[in-house]
Amino acid sequence: MFTLVRSRVRTAALALSAVAALAFGGTATTGAAAAPVPAKQGPTSVAYVEVNNNSMRNVGKYTLANGGGNVFDVAVVFAANINYDTATKAAYLHFNENVQRVLDNAATEIRPLQRKGIKVVLSVLGNHQGAGFANFPSQQAASAFAKQLSDAVAKYGLDGIDFDDEYAEYGNNGTGRPNDSSFVHLVTALRANMPDKIISLYNIGPAASRLSYGGVDVSSMFDYAWNPYYGTWQVPRVTLPKSRLSPAAVEIGRTSRSTVAGLARRTVSEGYGVYLTYNLDGNDRSADVSAFTRELYGSDAVYTP
Repeated sequence: MFTLVRSRVRTAALALSAVAALAFGGTATTGAAAAPVPAKQGPTSVAYVEVNNNSMRNVGKYTLANGGGNVFDVAVVFAANINYDTATKAAYLHFNENVQRVLDNAATEIRPLQRKGIKVVLSVLGNHQGAGFANFPSQQAASAFAKQLSDAVAKYGLDGIDFDDEYAEYGNNGTGRPNDSSFVHLVTALRANMPDKIISLYNIGPAASRLSYGGVDVSSMFDYAWNPYYGTWQVPRVTLPKSRLSPAAVEIGRTSRSTVAGLARRTVSEGYGVYLTYNLDGNDRSADVSAFTRELYGSDAVYTP
């Protein structure tokens, strides 16, 4: 996507308090004791990190000048892929070398964030092969992929899964077109597999418009849903309370600070509980981050290398 939507060039309660938000998805510190997190009142802040180019550790480098709480509450590993095996005619979960590196080095890339109280979830994205969340041909096929997802969460000590239905290119490799039952079966199975973990929805693509089937509506099975168009305001059409929705979406360093601040003010004034950011890199972005933390939390952000 361009400025509004992420590009494939990337290679691969008025406001809910952070403490309450962190209750979604439980904990995944795999035995490491989490440090006490300073209280922070205000929306849940989310940071997507392009791990092809940047470290997940960057998310933990920002705190609030007033009180010392974490700026970010949820860190998203961007991104694993849903691929297609033409021999078995089945979708499978794929990690490129950079995602695999993050997962294999969870002790240094993920656990430090979790010890700070930051949740770490894995985003899953289409990969031009025809496989996507919206075209599983049967409940059994959807459930099989859901198990791959929950197994990865368990294996690597993650806090959940984020669905991003882009770049699937439905129909490639003889795959089917999107159908109404696929995503409902997938989300239902995943929630059953991991009842206490985060499931979030990047609100785009055929899957996002197919949340109900056979009397089952999976909207309430999501912990969060957010707007996918950076620099804009768009309320996700998902039946969740405002506390779990992010109509605001910004790209750090590319969305103007005035827009970042304006979207943050609107988040608070209209009573929404989540604020989405994308593409946190390894530079000192405290000025860009402070543009929204002043509005959300009444504090500048401090960057600690």
